[in-house]
Amino acid sequence: MSLKGDHLKDEGSRLQVTAAGATAGLISRFFIAPLDVVKIRLQLQTHSLSDPLSTRELQGGPIYKGTLPTLRHILRHEGIPGLWKGNVPAELLYVCYSAVQFTTYRTTTQLLHGTLGPDALPQSAESFVAGAVGGAAATAATYPLDLLRTRFAAQGNDRVYASLARAVAQIHREEGPRGFFRGLGPGLAQIVPYMGVFFAVYETLRPHLSGLELPLSSGGAVAGTAASVLAKTGTFPLDLVRKRIQVQGPTRGRYVHKNIPEYYGGTVGAVRTIVRNEGFRGLYRGLTVSLVKAAPASAVTMWTYERALRFYTGLGQRGEEKL
Repeated sequence: MSLKGDHLKDEGSRLQVTAAGATAGLISRFFIAPLDVVKIRLQLQTHSLSDPLSTRELQGGPIYKGTLPTLRHILRHEGIPGLWKGNVPAELLYVCYSAVQFTTYRTTTQLLHGTLGPDALPQSAESFVAGAVGGAAATAATYPLDLLRTRFAAQGNDRVYASLARAVAQIHREEGPRGFFRGLGPGLAQIVPYMGVFFAVYETLRPHLSGLELPLSSGGAVAGTAASVLAKTGTFPLDLVRKRIQVQGPTRGRYVHKNIPEYYGGTVGAVRTIVRNEGFRGLYRGLTVSLVKAAPASAVTMWTYERALRFYTGLGQRGEEKL
């Protein structure tokens, strides 16, 4: 069976969309987890890229140079489990995030159609608005899990948190409820344009590529990859700032990088400090692995989402036929 809608937001019921989004997030996260850990480790490095003498201030922390050397370093010093650090909160994050994102995306589109009419906005503008709202809602709803994922991935062999439950209790005790939302500002500032651009590009390319069949891929996967690369590149500095702010607080000096500075003045203050100490290149630490990660992650997510939605839609139709 095939889905009838020409666009992602026209397909499936709300429950089917939620289930398909959660399934896509769960599977995608498992496969890209090692690249995510590498990206976070690179983003949290703070030595100057132009001054080799700045590495003397690392206080015993490692120096990561590139994606493959970082992978090898983690495997050598932390073993295979090191590449999946933070995977439990990350799996919860991706499942919940994808479910909220796709559901809100579809609901926002229906609201726009009901309020303005189905043809009131250009297709790309409608997809941008729905994608931005979906991304913002999902980011805010799941942000504590994102913070926990970052802190666990930033741990070396010396554990800051022994378990997920203890991490939640310790953060609440030492930092209060606000501690779970450190970096939410740059997170929202990044995700709104990111998801808006992603869905606008994806919905624009998907109808033209829908007939393309490739080994282990499809037109939807190609569209998802292209959309993710474009959106990620444009918003990456805010993603890096979010990660730096997430590891602020009383445990700041206990992660694998011991010299993470304390940032004042919110997002703008953090950007100024990074540019002053590390140069503009410092805002793009980990971009390469982020793009390498974004391409397969988005391709797997969209490929799995479309097939999961077909599966759940088929189940619904078979259930209706039995009735």
